[in-house]
Amino acid sequence: MSRAEPALPRVLEGTRQLAAGQPFPFTCHPGVPCFNACCADVNIILTPLDVLRLARTLGLHTREFLDRHTINPITRELQLPIVMLKMRDEPAKRCPFLGEQGCLVYGQRPWACRMYPLGMALPPARAGEQPEPVFFVFEDDHCQGRRQPDAMQWTADAWRGDQEVSARDQLEAGFRELVCHPWFIGGRRQLDPRRIEMFHMACYDLDTFRSLVFESSFRRRFSLDPDLESRLATDDEALLRFAFHWLKFALFGEPTMTLRDSAAAAREHA
Repeated sequence: MSRAEPALPRVLEGTRQLAAGQPFPFTCHPGVPCFNACCADVNIILTPLDVLRLARTLGLHTREFLDRHTINPITRELQLPIVMLKMRDEPAKRCPFLGEQGCLVYGQRPWACRMYPLGMALPPARAGEQPEPVFFVFEDDHCQGRRQPDAMQWTADAWRGDQEVSARDQLEAGFRELVCHPWFIGGRRQLDPRRIEMFHMACYDLDTFRSLVFESSFRRRFSLDPDLESRLATDDEALLRFAFHWLKFALFGEPTMTLRDSAAAAREHA
């Protein structure tokens, strides 16, 4: 009996799935009539790296950025919290980083903005299987980028490379492993509120997570390599990778961290 294909996320319904290596036409620049039309009244889900780099670009603590510029939608289907960019409080609901000449944070624009017109879905976790992404093309009526004379032909891999998505995805590989963790197989398990809060802090509020590592009992409980500990103090990307690593231990009990003897003993007698 063949295994039924999982339903697509609602945001990808009505899109066209790309076969491996299949090209699609697209261009985007100020000469395209719809330039910036896609930067309003849109749901932009932010990744941990999006939050970190936008906060640094704006000179904000990650908690301040989250409070000012994001919302946290909640639905029954969500297994983990997501962070969404807050649009301006105006009828047009434009992106807060949209200026007259285009994106004001273009060098650090979010993953979703880089990907467009591509969409990507990850199949649900299955024991012993590494989920492979499936790519789709959005063919929105408002977007004229695929109908321009200068539209180039792109494959999913070529587009992701051109938009520097592939390099970002390598950094956030640990995040995808969390989101698609086998612990969630079947959709019957849910994290409790305390672990949801831990996930949100470690993934998105990196400055607060750094305070946890260096200003709490964290380093007395866990054995950290001195070189790694030194990098965690100043290297944001190293800290982000470490956060994903720690969450596998904290959320799912994976042996990704080493407890110091005293902490291990206390845990055994807890």
